[in-house]
Amino acid sequence: MSTRDTDWEGVRLHVVTGKGGAGKTTVAGALALALASGGKRVLLMEVEGRQGIAQVFDRPPLPYEERKIAVAPDSDTQPGGDVYALVADPESALLEYLEMFYNLRHAGKALTRVGVTDFATTIAPGLRDVLLTGKAAEAVRRKKGGKRVYDAVVMDAPPTGRIGRFLNVSTEVSGLARVGPIRNHADTVQRVIRSPETAVHFVSTLEEMPVQEVLDGITELRELPDGGIQVGGIMINMVRPEELPPAELRRVAAGSVDEHELALGLKAAGLDDSLRLAADLAAELTEHAVAAVGQEVQRHRLAEPGQPCYELPMIPDGMDLGGLYRLAAALRDQGAA
Repeated sequence: MSTRDTDWEGVRLHVVTGKGGAGKTTVAGALALALASGGKRVLLMEVEGRQGIAQVFDRPPLPYEERKIAVAPDSDTQPGGDVYALVADPESALLEYLEMFYNLRHAGKALTRVGVTDFATTIAPGLRDVLLTGKAAEAVRRKKGGKRVYDAVVMDAPPTGRIGRFLNVSTEVSGLARVGPIRNHADTVQRVIRSPETAVHFVSTLEEMPVQEVLDGITELRELPDGGIQVGGIMINMVRPEELPPAELRRVAAGSVDEHELALGLKAAGLDDSLRLAADLAAELTEHAVAAVGQEVQRHRLAEPGQPCYELPMIPDGMDLGGLYRLAAALRDQGAA
């Protein structure tokens, strides 16, 4: 049991999805760091083959093997834990599956050479998803000496538009295999994904399209057969600080900026051409206020599903390791990990 409060006590597989450009991989990396902060061991897994984890953690391209990439920061009372990474791909997952369950690794390599793996995952895309989600489920369940190897697994999953199909592997393989080892494997994976140990977190920015994708994705997961899949938190990424109180923002957005008053203030500050500067400043202030009011509308929309929402600050100088640790601290402070 954790020694601190978290909204996701008992969750061991954290699936992170979101619209492209919302910072899904960055947030997944920050969540892995946050989960490892209490001296835990966390696996961060990528399934799209983009080497996004390597870029976020400033590492060379990662192979298909679990390797340590970061140490979580210490807290006042607890040491930092370790974050491991895995870049999964269907071919390597199939070879591992054949070796693990059938002792057929050499046969699997032969199949790969003649292109059977690509053929199989092309005509049966559900098999590809079973292999990838199966690797995450295996890591969640894996034990060594009676103890779990990883305290948590974070999956940098496909975008929101594909997340329901990706996770609903049992249905996706129903036309491929109704009985037999592939079906049994899919059912085992599905039991992990649909258990209380799994939660799907959504990443969004405060813009209309990403917000709508989050709302659609939550609805899709909740409406899946057999009770759906547990929806996790909503990570609102790249939040800009608001320079004015909400009431003042609404007033400015409505166009009530007094340029004459601004000009007088600029002139009193000793600035020349105060009238032109006041007009430019009023336009910039109005633009900021309109954007801020629009963001508040999107924030209210994200609150509608009733899931915990966490806000992550915009890192103005570009994302680096220091920024990643800042995001991890923000997630911990808000109870996301």
